[in-house]
Amino acid sequence: MNNYETLLDEACENGLTVKEKPLISSNGRIKGKKIAIRKDIDTDAEKACTLAEELGHYHTTVGDIMDMSDAWNRKQERQARLDGYNRLIGLKGLISAFEHGYRNWHDTAQYLDVTEEYLRECIDCYRDKYGMITTVDNYWIMFIPHFGIGRIV
Repeated sequence: MNNYETLLDEACENGLTVKEKPLISSNGRIKGKKIAIRKDIDTDAEKACTLAEELGHYHTTVGDIMDMSDAWNRKQERQARLDGYNRLIGLKGLISAFEHGYRNWHDTAQYLDVTEEYLRECIDCYRDKYGMITTVDNYWIMFIPHFGIGRIV
């Protein structure tokens, strides 16, 4: 089962309805318990990235946050995206890709079943959250000055 199918199951378990529709201004939207995913998205990986964020909105967002000039709305948007990144990738996902020998963006994104753009946005968000470096289990993950992962021995 790929990420998109897994997220569709998760949405169903949460009582959410997900439909692919001809959206114009975005790849996804959520209103109440209904999620719309843009119908003409090419790959399941792209659909999964969109659905992960919409599930993030379901779990973290309150009210209409469409106005990005409002600081509170921007904060909620960031929280929803972070929730999606953690849902699809997470620090342990990055470590798993490293352990399986994936060292470039393309191969790592394929391994994680996400788009390269989404992976890069995730790394940027994690850099903003964790700063220069963080540790997980017996690994370090460096975000500044360049992204890298290593085992602590």
